[in-house]
Amino acid sequence: MKPIVIIILLLWSFNISAQKKYQRDYFDDGTLASEGWISNNQKINYWKYYHANGQLKSEGHYKKNERTKYWRTYRNNRTKESEGHYANGNKNKWWLFYDSEEKINHKCQLKNNQKNGYCLMYRNEKLVSAVKYSKGKKIKEWTDYQSFRKENSLKDLK
Repeated sequence: MKPIVIIILLLWSFNISAQKKYQRDYFDDGTLASEGWISNNQKINYWKYYHANGQLKSEGHYKKNERTKYWRTYRNNRTKESEGHYANGNKNKWWLFYDSEEKINHKCQLKNNQKNGYCLMYRNEKLVSAVKYSKGKKIKEWTDYQSFRKENSLKDLK
């Protein structure tokens, strides 16, 4: 009888620790630092992070403690800083980067947190150059659309 009670208590305590719960973390002054879902001591689903001044810093999804899907980051004055895709905890695919007025400054193709593909550079919302990268290293830069178009396929920009 006694071993059965111990087994039941162990199973019950394991079940409670495996349940999904909403977690909030705070800065030392009591301001909310982050909030989101935890399961089996791992971040899952939707999370938000905050600057010390209380403004939203970043938001996005987790899967088994790794960032995944689409994320957005913000400056402490609420302006958008960047947004893009994560896969297996790494920045991948297209990422958009904004200036202090929330105009696109540049957008880049990333793979495993490195520039890998094209980066399109903007000034006052106008395309001024394109740069090609491979594993974080700059390969070539174009400063006019005609030369870029002549040497590249636009389907590479997908």
